[in-house]
Parts: sequence; C-alpha cells; structure tokens
Amino acid sequence: MSRDGEIIIIEDNEEDRNVLEYVFEKLGYSNRRAYFKNGASVLAYLEAPYAEPFLILSDIDLPYMDGVDLNAQLSTDIEIRRTGIPYLYLTDGSTHKHVMDAYSKLAQGFFIKPNSPKELVSTLKAIMDYWLVCAIPS
Repeated sequence: MSRDGEIIIIEDNEEDRNVLEYVFEKLGYSNRRAYFKNGASVLAYLEAPYAEPFLILSDIDLPYMDGVDLNAQLSTDIEIRRTGIPYLYLTDGSTHKHVMDAYSKLAQGFFIKPNSPKELVSTLKAIMDYWLVCAIPS
C-alpha cells in the first residue's frame, strides 16, 4: 500500500461514479482514482506490476464478480495481503447478511452511501483521513 497510490473504486453505476469523482475532486486529495465496473477487472489490474493502490472502495452488488467475492479472492492472495491495501465497502444499501459477509471476508470497513453530496464529502473525508494516518506495511 502506498499513501500516494491510486484509489480503486469499483462501481457499476455511471452516475454514482460521476458523483464520487466530483466529491474526490472537491476534497482535493492528490491520489489518482481508478474506476472499475466489476471485480474481475480489478483482479486483472492488481496483477500488473505498476499497480500500487492506496485503498479499494467497492460496491457490493456488481456484475460478473460481486464485492464480497472479490474481497474473498484478494484475501487469499499472500502478496496482496502483505501490502495491507484496505478493502472498504461503499454501497447503496445493505442487509445484515451483506455486512456479515463483508466482515467475514476481512473487510476493513462498510459504509452506506449517503443520499446527499455534502454527507458523501464527510464520509469520504473521514475514510481518507483515517487511512492517511494509519500505520501501514512498508
């Protein structure tokens, strides 16, 4: 994990991706954002030697490979686990089962997308500020 690395955002809804990008631009963090529509494309990306993500923000319900399945697959990869890349859920809604499944697969956070951009700014700022000061493997 590199604090300067990109933020991987897995979101299949284009409008939600646009809102997230707007909020990240407003917050002014220098991290590049890499957007993906499904978990399978993230797996391919993470295998590239140039990939040095800071954190992963994932929706739960995704086509081809959902967020829980992706996180489960990543948690079995020793090299990825050693990097300490935080895997966080940022999703429209959830059930108790979603939350239980997420944490049972070693998620480091589960957040419900707020309805207003102002609340989304607060949520993303709290996430970023926490992980920017958290001790990380080097």
